Amino acid sequence: MRLLLARKSLWNRRWTALLTLLSLMVSIMLVLGINHVRTQVKDSFNNTLSGTDLIVGARGGSLNLLLYSVFHIGTATHNIRWNTYEELAKHSEVAWLIPIALGDSHKGFRVVATSPDFFAHYAYGQRQTLAFKEGAIFSSVFDVVVGSAVAKKLGYQPGDSLVLAHGLGEVTIAKHRDAPFVVSGILAPTGTPVDNSLYISLAGMQAIHRDWQSGVHIPAVSSHGHHGDHGDHGDHGDHGDHGDHGDHGDHGDHGDHGDEPVGENLHAQSLSAILVGLKSRSATFTVQRQVNQYKAEPLQAIVPGLALAELWQLMRNVELALHAIALLVVATSLLGMMTSLLTAMNERQREFAILRSLGAGPLYLFLLVVMEVMLLSLLASGIAVALLSGGLWVFQPWIMAEWGLHLSANILSGEQWRYLLSVLLAAALLSLWPAFIACRRALHDGLSMRI
Repeated sequence: MRLLLARKSLWNRRWTALLTLLSLMVSIMLVLGINHVRTQVKDSFNNTLSGTDLIVGARGGSLNLLLYSVFHIGTATHNIRWNTYEELAKHSEVAWLIPIALGDSHKGFRVVATSPDFFAHYAYGQRQTLAFKEGAIFSSVFDVVVGSAVAKKLGYQPGDSLVLAHGLGEVTIAKHRDAPFVVSGILAPTGTPVDNSLYISLAGMQAIHRDWQSGVHIPAVSSHGHHGDHGDHGDHGDHGDHGDHGDHGDHGDHGDHGDEPVGENLHAQSLSAILVGLKSRSATFTVQRQVNQYKAEPLQAIVPGLALAELWQLMRNVELALHAIALLVVATSLLGMMTSLLTAMNERQREFAILRSLGAGPLYLFLLVVMEVMLLSLLASGIAVALLSGGLWVFQPWIMAEWGLHLSANILSGEQWRYLLSVLLAAALLSLWPAFIACRRALHDGLSMRI
């Protein structure tokens, strides 16, 4: 009966109750949404790379090296010589190496030049290895492997032709039209930056830059026998994009290059970073120190997990600020709800008088007010959770395609329950004051005391 009366009372004040409900619902969505995105992004970053013990790059900031080598954010300040890669491969503690060269793009997506070892040793999540949805790895110089998000957004299939662009920007006129690539395979989705990248061989990267110097295409260079050095691809960032899908059919003038095997002389090739897998994890810090002290060129080696921890430490103040804003919004909504209830006390004197004349005691009225607040809070919480879960379920493919993030639609996971229960508890506590006022007025209305 109390629940029925509470529902009827709210319906009688439905417009005020609706505004209170909307305010509380938005604030709960904000708290749950911010925390969910924060934890999911952190999990996504942490799951991007697994099983790699060290990342080697040119000396500089450890975070910058992590971001451009793994997450393809930013550019390398300097590159590594190929001789360094060969020296590192001879180290007794090194089990495998993955060379990475960056600097080009295709329609806003990063192009990564690497070796077949990338597909054999790169792992994400819980040591999950890369798998192919269609096709296979590159077997010739002008083959390209496409990430799942790239293939989905641009509609690529194995056998399609595409033209890469010089640089990393969204718009560019500097394209490698004379050396188009053919899609040899499409990777299965991983929920990592791998999905938003294209992969070519190091020989392919070297081949398309033979006639380039300082970011400028100079055809005369090859005719004089100078194979233009790949140079600092990290500095290409001012060039960028690639026109429309029409580039697929621009096969250019390949000659017979498409049949060349992946394995030409790479001594002129420079690298942006090297992913290192060791035979024993106990040797991690020893090898790291040796790389940092390498005298042939200035290098640094970072441990991915420690670099990520440094990133989260830097982001901690931002997280705290977002939490504070969300909690202030919730507090404002709850205080607004209490204010609405206190304002309605005078208007509800007739309602309370009728209930008292029918035998309702002060405790009955006290519980009625508390129940109204809890009904509003539970309804706002349920709608907030449903809208967030439904929104993530609907927009997940778009989020994955645009940002390469997998956001679970399961909102009530982990500490989310604590946030939700805290909001409900705060609402219950704040309802005690207007409920006490209703109870006190009932004690002084001159009617008999009934519970």
